[in-house]
Amino acid sequence: MIDIALAAPHHVEALVALDSVAGHDPGRAAQIRAWVQAGTCHVLCVDGRAAAYGVLHHQFFNCGFIEMLMVGPRYRRQGLARQLVRHLRSICARPKLFTSTNRSNTAMQAVLLQAGFQRSGQIDNLDDGDPEWVFFSPVGGG
Repeated sequence: MIDIALAAPHHVEALVALDSVAGHDPGRAAQIRAWVQAGTCHVLCVDGRAAAYGVLHHQFFNCGFIEMLMVGPRYRRQGLARQLVRHLRSICARPKLFTSTNRSNTAMQAVLLQAGFQRSGQIDNLDDGDPEWVFFSPVGGG
């Protein structure tokens, strides 16, 4: 059974454990705690266990922005990222939703394109040699 809900403080430990960056970057663990505290982090659970999380805020030029989407390694390639993206789009409070991923992250690009997003630009100089590609989707018939 799959359930998606707003993450609560009791989810933080599980979200940190499934995050592939948090194990070697203590800043990511602190960021996860901050997202949960801010009420912008949503957790996807499979049979009651945290499997993925996504962060949605509305501070990107007054548009929705999926800041982070992470699926735990053992849950990848099961369509969970696509389900989480659809959920975040369904709760977006603005008519435009954006997100981004590195040019090298072809798996996430495929998820976004399958979910109806289109490429909308590029940001250079975040990661050396790996530009950030921006994606856009209208929300609610916008």
